[in-house]
Amino acid sequence: MTDQIFPGIPRIESPIFESDELSDLTAAEAQVARDLNRHGFAVIDFPDPGIEQRIERIKANLGPRFGIAFDDPEADKTKGERRIQDAWSFDDDVRAIASNDAVLDLLNKLYGRRAFPFQTLNFPVGTQQGAHSDSVHFSSLPRRFMCGVWLAMEDVHEDAGPLFYVRGSHRWPILSNSIIGRRGFGSELRSAQDPFAKAWHALCKANNAKDEVFLAKKGQALIWSANLLHGGSRQTDATKTRWSQVTHYFFDDCIYYTPAFSDEDLGDLQTREIVSIRDGKVRPNMYQGEPFPPPPEQVASEPRKRSLREMLRGRSR
Repeated sequence: MTDQIFPGIPRIESPIFESDELSDLTAAEAQVARDLNRHGFAVIDFPDPGIEQRIERIKANLGPRFGIAFDDPEADKTKGERRIQDAWSFDDDVRAIASNDAVLDLLNKLYGRRAFPFQTLNFPVGTQQGAHSDSVHFSSLPRRFMCGVWLAMEDVHEDAGPLFYVRGSHRWPILSNSIIGRRGFGSELRSAQDPFAKAWHALCKANNAKDEVFLAKKGQALIWSANLLHGGSRQTDATKTRWSQVTHYFFDDCIYYTPAFSDEDLGDLQTREIVSIRDGKVRPNMYQGEPFPPPPEQVASEPRKRSLREMLRGRSR
């Protein structure tokens, strides 16, 4: 392993990844690592022998909550609710998928830090959501220690609004409010990603990048990097479903925050209180093994250091 030379960068995104022999990984794990490094995503068969049964139980449990006539093949499946967030809190199968030991073990190896699931989203249909990076919704310091795993809960039809991704876009700059010229901390937005849409579009155009759809088979899962552009294609047949589950993962020893409502350059972060789905325990914001922000007693015992925000305020007086 060479990733420990740069512990503040995920192993799969290390600048010296090509010199990593991946000797601690199986052949299949090494291929996932290479795919994530080169493309920003990788496809796996979800490692749960009972996944078929879990999927059917989830559909039976969550189905009535969407207000959709699933038993009518001619009904418009897009008119009801489109997602349930954090169904893990009441559905044991959603929790089991999010907390799958084999997936967590794989992510630990790929990122060089211990992974934990913090959010689930369950969908009966496609999102039809424009291309976006999760890095504006939730991110970490050090950056890029976040990923998503999307599980297909049925064979995906091309008319059902399949998931799409922009291959290689994970290597593009991570957009922040300072880059697009806005202030985020304390702001209000209808959609956290709307201010960044023009910039993502410009990056795609400049790189001549095209959307690629993922016509997944039931039980396949897509792992994607934090900065990969992805979304939901337009659904051309409203009678079709596209059942899926997304689980988002963070990694230990990071600060967890919402970039769309933060100004990192000024030290103004909208931090998050993150709970691990696996054990229900809070994962505190940490920076290189120490709590962030430091406890008051630690601050009082150390020499006073002025933040950039304080220095700027003092200069304006």
